Amino acid sequence: MNLHELYPYPEQCADRKRLGRGSATGQGCTSGKGNKGQNSRSGGGVPAWFEGGQMPLLRRLPKRGFKNPFRVIYQTINFDQLRKFFPDAQEISFDELTACPFFKNDGTIKVLSDGDVSCALKITAHAFSKKAVEKIKQAGGQATAIEG
Repeated sequence: MNLHELYPYPEQCADRKRLGRGSATGQGCTSGKGNKGQNSRSGGGVPAWFEGGQMPLLRRLPKRGFKNPFRVIYQTINFDQLRKFFPDAQEISFDELTACPFFKNDGTIKVLSDGDVSCALKITAHAFSKKAVEKIKQAGGQATAIEG
């Protein structure tokens, strides 16, 4: 058996339609596009969203909402996740945080308060929740927020 003998066999493959090759082919003259009009021209036709000159649906519907260009989206981490990735650490820098596998690169990081703080931790991140700062200070640690 050779590669050219594999399925599909040449006799099973349908030949393409040869348009505009004489009236005997059944697709001669206008090549199956009918007479005149936009759809018979080369490059003719309308996009799927075209509604025949009627005001399009997307322009009929009202615009809603507001997109804040200054919104900051934080990637979050909890204390229980910190303990999982840094079990014995006393100080966790921002570079160490970004090395965690579930953070996208170059994102802003916010520390949340879910979990317990067992020892004094020095953590550097972009933001902290109020409860997270309280827990860190109660344990004798320090929360340092990065500007920008």
